[in-house]
Amino acid sequence: MGMRILAAVAVVVSAVVHLYLWFDGVRDQGTVGQLFVVNVVAGAAIAVLLFTWHGWVPPFLTVGFGASTLAAFLVSTTVGLFGIEASWSWYAWLAAISEVVAMVAGAVLLLPWISGWRSGRGRQHDAPVGGAHLH
Repeated sequence: MGMRILAAVAVVVSAVVHLYLWFDGVRDQGTVGQLFVVNVVAGAAIAVLLFTWHGWVPPFLTVGFGASTLAAFLVSTTVGLFGIEASWSWYAWLAAISEVVAMVAGAVLLLPWISGWRSGRGRQHDAPVGGAHLH
């Protein structure tokens, strides 16, 4: 459960940084402002999924969230993204570190599924928290 907590905290930190920046004026920057809202909602949803569904999907989403968010920021600092050029600041570093942590934690959580698929055993089911099984 510790790795799920770490992954959830990482996506929430990134989401909170994006929410802070949205209130700090990014909301007025067209497409980028809208994408910041998507980031906030996605981070919150993924954090909830990490605690309620112990399948492979939440860790997969965690890796994708971290990778796509960090990639978008790196693009915005180099060539610009939708006309916006970002720079490195304390909140950018905080978000970037949290996104790297999300990718690593999500990857670690995916390892049991990956090893099961590679060995041909697979996973019989993905159980949500509480022990109920989905078939």
